[in-house]
Amino acid sequence: MKKTMVLGASPHSYRYSNIAVHRLLAHGHEVVPVGIHSGTIAGIPILTGQPPAEGIDTVTLYLNPQHQEQYYQYILSLKPKRIIFNPGAENPQLMRLARERGIETEIACTLVMLSVQLY
Repeated sequence: MKKTMVLGASPHSYRYSNIAVHRLLAHGHEVVPVGIHSGTIAGIPILTGQPPAEGIDTVTLYLNPQHQEQYYQYILSLKPKRIIFNPGAENPQLMRLARERGIETEIACTLVMLSVQLY
């Protein structure tokens, strides 16, 4: 299973990031939700800021590109194997920086990837 950071996690159940945390857990993945606002998702605390994290396989982004820039160095420092840019999070600059460091990038929807067993 892939330890996944959901960056842009929201405590609001109608947000895609919240749904993604639930679905990732349902598929057996360990999830680290990080968001702007504290709260919980499925009993897991949403971390704020740029918390230390180790062993992150995938970062799935639910932040628009304007809000991603402050996280560039943080995301890259996690050394994930891949970054998923969900709809609305597509960012050529961060994709280039990631690829230069050998990090796979995908423009995709985490929810769709899980539903068709391509996660």
